Amino acid sequence: MKSLDGIKFAEMVEAGSRHLSQNAEYVDSLNVFPVPDGDTGTNMNLSMTSGAKETAAHKTESIGNTAQALSKGLLMGARGNSGVILSQLFRGFGKAVEKEDTLDSIKFAQALKHGVDTAYKAVMKPVEGTILTVARVAAEKAVEVAEHEQDIRVVMEETLTAAKEALAQTPEMLPVLKEVGVVDSGGQGLVFVYEGFTAVLKGEEIPTATVVESLDDLVNAEHHKAQDFMDTSEIVYGYCTEFMVRFEEGKKPFDEESFRNDMSKFGDSLLVISDDEVVKIHVHSETPGEVISYGHQYGSLVKIKVDNMRLQHTAIVGEDHPQGDTKKAAEKEVKKHPYAIVTVAMGEGVARLLESIGASYVIEGGQTMNPSTEDIVNAVKKVGAEKVLILPNNKNIVMAAEQAAELLDIEAAVVPTKTIPQGLAAVLAFNPDQTVEENKKHMANASTNVKSGQITFAVRDTTIDGIEIHKDDFMAINEGSIIQATPSLKVASELLLSDMIDEESEIVTVLYGEDIKKETADELIHFIEEKYPDVEVEVHNGKQPLYPYIFSVE
Repeated sequence: MKSLDGIKFAEMVEAGSRHLSQNAEYVDSLNVFPVPDGDTGTNMNLSMTSGAKETAAHKTESIGNTAQALSKGLLMGARGNSGVILSQLFRGFGKAVEKEDTLDSIKFAQALKHGVDTAYKAVMKPVEGTILTVARVAAEKAVEVAEHEQDIRVVMEETLTAAKEALAQTPEMLPVLKEVGVVDSGGQGLVFVYEGFTAVLKGEEIPTATVVESLDDLVNAEHHKAQDFMDTSEIVYGYCTEFMVRFEEGKKPFDEESFRNDMSKFGDSLLVISDDEVVKIHVHSETPGEVISYGHQYGSLVKIKVDNMRLQHTAIVGEDHPQGDTKKAAEKEVKKHPYAIVTVAMGEGVARLLESIGASYVIEGGQTMNPSTEDIVNAVKKVGAEKVLILPNNKNIVMAAEQAAELLDIEAAVVPTKTIPQGLAAVLAFNPDQTVEENKKHMANASTNVKSGQITFAVRDTTIDGIEIHKDDFMAINEGSIIQATPSLKVASELLLSDMIDEESEIVTVLYGEDIKKETADELIHFIEEKYPDVEVEVHNGKQPLYPYIFSVE
């Protein structure tokens, strides 16, 4: 095979994505660097799936066009360190072949090498023994082989062999891998992608998935899990923060070098990727709210994702508190801040989401369970801040919050958020450099720029605004107004989303409740992606009671 076109390359991408997806759990199990949060496989899988989806939708005979589609899909879907680096590998590849209709073996190998160069430039402090090393060694081998070999199948096969050999050497380059007894998780993910590529070029079946039955085969006997080598308390920067900024006129002019230098002050594991329209940021930080506020100076925020890596690590290694000490442990973990955000939410997932983007303390409460003025005052005192902003996230809690603010002997203000989506938007708009009153105004304005919708169920027969409602019907509520009641959750959800999403909508966030299975939520996400292909979809397991779904549209 002396020529590679866009259609065959799209097949390679689909196979690589599928093979990585089948092995995502295995890659997760290897994850110990840079933080042992066990999500590398998940992040790489989501990233590659996004790339494959875009590739399938826009593939042509021209490999330049097909590679550009992959690059765009990976950029928009990239998550986590390894996912972002993966996107850069194929961004550089795409840039190298953008004017080509087909590739010979030399151009194919050079494109792989250009991808590696692009990825290294994107990482502020490249670390050997990671996916970067595996990609670099593999690309160097590709260039070497292509000098005397015209068959692209042979070049790809030798590239894969070199990648596997480099992967096997990663524990010798990165001490933490050797200590735990695993290879680099990101490098392993890339090998799975290359195995898919090779199988398509050779006309073979994709290798079977690696089943994770026991971690004993993966790690040294003294370790129960690969992530056990580190205590949760040793994680210095606890929040994996990712988002994109779409540049806007009138905002701060963007310069990638100065932007990267400023971002480096917020934490580590920094990756900054930009083009003429957007910049994508990945950083591990203790202050995700400040990171996002800084980025907001340059334009509108897109696709925000913040993961609490301490919670992820704790969940993996099973560092559970004794049942009777849960409340004490939670109180102990509340950090003292000069400036705090205290908010209200129902559902463990919603609470964690609010905390991950900057909330200092989340009071359990909401519809049917409104916290008292005293509850709010006590929560503020637990935080021990000098200044505080209170977000009620429910219209029935606003007055209690305002009373609490009057009783406090510190600077306090209420941002009158009435829904969880409004609360999320307000927290993201917080700026620690502004006064309490300036933040109140700015955050309140931000909260009005988001549409809020929710699905709940009727507890009795009634008629509201001319809509006949029967007990146990699912009610679709858009900005506080019931637009439909139906026995079908699916019908109610799709009607509500159709009412909320218009041609100006860019981002839809879905929080699914404690009684909704992931498979059911996935069906709804598929509906959104099929009917509204131009919007970005964010999904979180909110675990909220009473509301099967809460929707946010921006």
